[in-house]
Amino acid sequence: MMADTLTPERAAERLCELSVDVRAAVLLDAAGSLAGVSEEGREDARALGELARRLFEEVDRATRDWDTEPPEQVEVQVPGGAVFASRTPRWTLAAVAKRGALSSLMLYDLRAVLGELEGGPPITRSVSAEERASRPATEELAAEELPMPELGGE
Repeated sequence: MMADTLTPERAAERLCELSVDVRAAVLLDAAGSLAGVSEEGREDARALGELARRLFEEVDRATRDWDTEPPEQVEVQVPGGAVFASRTPRWTLAAVAKRGALSSLMLYDLRAVLGELEGGPPITRSVSAEERASRPATEELAAEELPMPELGGE
């Protein structure tokens, strides 16, 4: 395994690194057992894991008669924040977030971490102009600064 390969034990903490809105996160395996916990969520990990399991059980029960695949993502807004969860056949990643968290970004980050966990490309973070200026100039850094191609143009 490569040194920077994401492991199940690190996946929940990786989500917290990506999103400042995440308060706590847990990763469950296909059997519903805790496979990873964020540093901030250690105290409540079992309870959060159980709630994530029950949340998807209820979603599956509510949608079982629909002519569609089971939902892969859920979002629940509560007065003090929100719960977001995403799943694959192997993993369920759930997070408690601040009230102002943007749903689309939270769900994107959940899917990105699950994708990386399942062998997809590593997630890269953008950096501020100040942070970029403080780093030594390299070919890799220059490649990051190349402009994006125009969409729809030839």
